[in-house]
Amino acid sequence: MDFTQRDDPYALFSEWMAEAQQSEPNDPNALALATVDSNGMPNVRMVLLKGHDERGFVFYTNFEGTKAGEVLASGKAALGFHWKSLRRQVRIRGSVETVSQEEADAYFNSRHPQSRRGAWASQQSRPLENRAKLVQRLRDVEEKYPDDDKIPRPPHWSGFRVIPESVEFWQDGEFRLHDRVVFTQNSAGWSRQRLYP
Repeated sequence: MDFTQRDDPYALFSEWMAEAQQSEPNDPNALALATVDSNGMPNVRMVLLKGHDERGFVFYTNFEGTKAGEVLASGKAALGFHWKSLRRQVRIRGSVETVSQEEADAYFNSRHPQSRRGAWASQQSRPLENRAKLVQRLRDVEEKYPDDDKIPRPPHWSGFRVIPESVEFWQDGEFRLHDRVVFTQNSAGWSRQRLYP
């Protein structure tokens, strides 16, 4: 079926992500996360999608960093996926909630031990004198938590779930005759609108 005729953006996203996992050489789950600061100035950076279902799209971060501060202040974010190998992109805009403690713990504990220690060592987004300071902070954490199975999740580290208000799918077409459709959340579910490219 033509993707512009589909009714469920979550199912369509899952299919496109599965195809990207087969074709993208690196990080098919990479996305551009857009936020705004208190002056309305936008910020964008790459993060990794770590979960998606009908509740929304999840990524994890240090809650003391710039991105988390902007997300917490506005309660909104936008996501952009680009799969060059498939010549596709997906844009998502919506409100944001914090994942449950249980979800954050489960994902944190699935990470490599050094990544878990790194979450303690990094004071994300704050000035750093030099790399040696970061390396020393990691060594300090290694001494504090030498057992790979007993590294607790820092209280400042958790995840966000973006709850989409709109999801737009774009597929490259010859001579700029691209296919583009946007799903918008409403009281009855999702409405669908095909767009000019």
